[in-house]
Order: sequence, then structure tokens, then C-alpha cells
Amino acid sequence: MHARATDRGGRHGYDGAKKVPGIKRHLLTDTLGIVLAACVSPGDVSDRDGAKVLLARSCDRFPRLGHLWADQGYRGQEFIGWVRDHLDITIEIVTRRDGGRRGTWAKAGTPPPPPVPRFALVQRRWVIERTFAWLGKYRRLSKDYEYLAATSENLIYLAMSMTLLHRITGTPT
Repeated sequence: MHARATDRGGRHGYDGAKKVPGIKRHLLTDTLGIVLAACVSPGDVSDRDGAKVLLARSCDRFPRLGHLWADQGYRGQEFIGWVRDHLDITIEIVTRRDGGRRGTWAKAGTPPPPPVPRFALVQRRWVIERTFAWLGKYRRLSKDYEYLAATSENLIYLAMSMTLLHRITGTPT
């Protein structure tokens, strides 16, 4: 891990896949997208390592947790085996309909693959993406302002509480 304190404060890392510095937010939500647990880590921590920390922290608080949906960033037999063996939870990796293919190249003499629409809704992924959009509406979560990871995690819980209160009272956010 090569996280370092920056002039913006806190421990930040560089996510080489997305080519951005900063932090990563790992969220555990229910099927409605309501945040159950959050973990904030430097940007250079892999998704699987962040998820291990998140799940290890929150498994005791949610004993009925039995099934997880995760995107393709969490695939890998080591992680799936760890979740199954240590936590006794099944995990389902949600994949794109085109199997991750982005182009339509085919070997010579073989028929081309069936066309896939440019935008295809990935089953179950929209739940977490919608939750990140809800959180992004709050100024303190729209960028990486916080020095401590614990402060960022608490702001996630506060923003989710405010979102739920707005829903209950019927007031706009």
C-alpha cells in the first residue's frame, strides 16, 4: 500500500485503473440502496481488500446477511472463497450482458457475436450506483474534503440519515 498524507489531508492513494488520486468508498447496502455499512480507504487499495475490511467489520452487526451481489471488480476465486469460508455468505458477481466484450471483433471465418445495445442496464448494479448518486448530492461528499477516513464514513451515515428523513417527511432534498 502506497497511501500517503497529502496537502489536501488524510491518507490518499492513486487508483491506477481509473487514473485518479484520492480515496475509495466501499458500501454495503440493502436491496433498496440504503447504506448499512461504509468503509473509506486510500485509492490504491483494491476493491477486494476494501470489501474484506468492510465485511469483516459488519458481519457481526448483520447476522442475517446471507447473499451479496457484487460487480466484476470483486471477482476472483481468492475473494469469493474468503467470503464463503470466513463469513458463510454466498456472493454473486453481476456481469454485463455482453460478457465484458466492448468490441465486435471476431476471428476470420466465424460469425460475429450478437449485437449488444450501447447502454445495457446491469442487473442489481443500479442499486449501488443510485446510492452513490444520492450521497454525491451532499457537498461534503461530492469531493474528498475530509482528513480522516472515520470522518468520511460518518458523513456517509449522516447523509443517508438525512436522505431517509427527507423521504419520511416528504420534504425535497
